[in-house]
Amino acid sequence: MQIKLGIVMDPIDGIKPYKDSSFAMLLEAQRRGYALFYMEPQDIYLKNGKPFATTSELKVWDRPKSDTTSQYFGFGGSADTALSDLDIILIRQDPPFNNDYLYSTHMLELAEAEGVLVVNKPQTLRDANEKLFASWFPECIPPTIVSANAGKIKTFIQDHQDTILKPLDAMGGASIFRVKKDDPNINVIIENMTGHGKHHIMAQIYLPEISEGDKRILLVNGEPVPYALARIPAQGETRGNIAAGGTGVGIALSDRDYWLCEQIRPTLQAKGLYFVGLDVIGDYITEINVTSPTCIRELDEQYHLNIAGTLFDHLEGLLN
Repeated sequence: MQIKLGIVMDPIDGIKPYKDSSFAMLLEAQRRGYALFYMEPQDIYLKNGKPFATTSELKVWDRPKSDTTSQYFGFGGSADTALSDLDIILIRQDPPFNNDYLYSTHMLELAEAEGVLVVNKPQTLRDANEKLFASWFPECIPPTIVSANAGKIKTFIQDHQDTILKPLDAMGGASIFRVKKDDPNINVIIENMTGHGKHHIMAQIYLPEISEGDKRILLVNGEPVPYALARIPAQGETRGNIAAGGTGVGIALSDRDYWLCEQIRPTLQAKGLYFVGLDVIGDYITEINVTSPTCIRELDEQYHLNIAGTLFDHLEGLLN
């Protein structure tokens, strides 16, 4: 029987297909003969307590990076689809995790209750903030404080001298500051980031190993891909994020990387986090990405992998 795959994602006409992980998943699903149904978050709706979406049949075509003009996707017919008619739904919407994102997880959880395999599990997406989730594994994280209180944050900065401050709801390195104890802008940075004490932020010690890369480790059902993408900061930058100008270099996982993955593996499996991106600097986890982890295409290209294939092998096993 043909598997029906729905995907919830940001507008497909705005992606870079040569590096987009959602697109890699779509290519692999199509190769396996799945029927693809595309929807954006606003297309999901409830009718008399049942989840539906206005979906479009989707076809995708791989294109080299140098080809910026050829069509890489095409829509077929559009219809109002009962989500219970689908076998798998991939949630691949980028953060921020705002109220609209929250509401879509509630509606998709109703689809899950009707027997659809939703990836990742909607309840866990609500529970696992990508900045805070790592705090469940204190032995794996660097010295960290999460607070809205300027005094506590400033004390942390003075104690550790060189720190990173980041909001709890951003992605791609947005609004991340490196702050040293003698920075004359400490007060204004904290005021702006916390909204004068109204919003929590995270402070962590600065890890000089960032110069060797912020490693993205991908895990399928808690099992790591054996290679990471080390995102090397651009000259004069402290952020390794590709979106912030970092360069991705593939490296084999270290013994410490495998140890970190093993610490979180049982929790990922128990919580239905089938596809996760772990951010590791030096010896520490800094974030656990659960909404729309990236770097499939870069690792596939450098090591001749098929990470999406590994994911769908696992998901197909769950359907049987």
